[in-house]
Amino acid sequence: MEKYKKASKHIAVLAFPFGTHAAPLLSIIRRLSEAFPAAMFSFLCTERSNSSTFPKGHQNHDSIKPFNVWDGLPEGYTHCLKRNRHEPVDYFLQAVPQNFKDAVDALVAETGKPIDCLITDAFYYFGADIADELKVPWVAFWTASPRALFSHAETEFFRRHVGINDPEDKPLDFLQGFASIRVADLPDGVVRGNFDASVPVLLNKMGLTLPRAAAVAANSYEDLDNAVVNMLKSRYKRFLNVGPSNLISASPIDDRHGCLDWLERHEPASVVYISFGSVITPPPHEIGALTQVLEESNFPFLWSFRGDVEKQLPPGFPKRTSSKGKIVPWAPQQKILEHPSVGVFVSHGGWNSILESISGGVPMVFRPFFGDQKLNTRTVETIWGFGLGLEGGTLTKEATTNALNFILSTEEGKKMRQKVGVQKELAYKAVQPNGSSIENFKTLVGVVTCHHYLP
Repeated sequence: MEKYKKASKHIAVLAFPFGTHAAPLLSIIRRLSEAFPAAMFSFLCTERSNSSTFPKGHQNHDSIKPFNVWDGLPEGYTHCLKRNRHEPVDYFLQAVPQNFKDAVDALVAETGKPIDCLITDAFYYFGADIADELKVPWVAFWTASPRALFSHAETEFFRRHVGINDPEDKPLDFLQGFASIRVADLPDGVVRGNFDASVPVLLNKMGLTLPRAAAVAANSYEDLDNAVVNMLKSRYKRFLNVGPSNLISASPIDDRHGCLDWLERHEPASVVYISFGSVITPPPHEIGALTQVLEESNFPFLWSFRGDVEKQLPPGFPKRTSSKGKIVPWAPQQKILEHPSVGVFVSHGGWNSILESISGGVPMVFRPFFGDQKLNTRTVETIWGFGLGLEGGTLTKEATTNALNFILSTEEGKKMRQKVGVQKELAYKAVQPNGSSIENFKTLVGVVTCHHYLP
């Protein structure tokens, strides 16, 4: 613990261990450690998450050290496909905040270094109380879109205006920038769904507590959804867009399956790239519809498929489509989307995927599943204009064919590519020296180092 004794500041980081939360938070922590090398950052998360976020054999920053917190799981609990995927989340949320409080106490005792600043996933509303007890600033990091954050921050406002469980097609035309958004597009737990489920309860508490944060940082940039960003700035002490992180924090290129070489053999803007993220695989009948479209169309495709190809894809499909298609278990997504041969990205609509698609200048087709994905889909389609939701919201043969043909084979599809190209330029501008995200990051460094602390 010699490094802790020599460190000028000790910053505790509380990460959310599910979905794609811990990795984006670690990305911003790495940037902070580079900007403030005299500090030590203690990264607290579950053992299962830390083992994935800090894999053995990979080079990690000397000034960032992972510490494990209790995951809340009963003794002998085993992860398996038959279990409800929400079960570990529910157990974990029953364990917070006490598991983090105990871990912070143990951390201070072990390192001999008091905490100087608390950085948490924005989900952790209890960060406000822990920071108050420690008498240090609390910084919250939001990993999704500003619009999704606004939806959770203003849950009571939405409930007053549209009621509970109102018609799904009712427009939110009472709010600037939301006229084309419908009740059905808001995340579950805002005005519909199970309000008592663990995650909606967590997010509602977050919305009420975030104004206490010294700063709320987000993985976005000022010129994307500017009206919503300005509304958030009026609600928080500091709302700081410091992304897109994928343009700032370069990751090693892992192209073990030769995706980039394969793309080199195809015409510009011709390839369909498919990935539904690391958490979800569409149901079998939708996978069947998608494979039918890919087999019958002339579009070359690259599919990052996380499931079991033999069991989940139709028999013989990979072989029958091998002349125009490539199916891999892992793909360097950012580099693929930057490749000029990619013409459209078929996605679940997760925020990281949208930012990577913008950074590559690639229009999108969405099949959303949960969380903020429906809101992201509707926003990209009706407000920003460089993507399409599927007719009916699921992967059917007709809807998927229509969407791919629209983007890859029509003048309107070319206009979408031009629109996302404009956002690509703005995203790159934000991360240039003196760009808005870089200036916001300097402010964030000031808060974390306690130079700009607002109690």
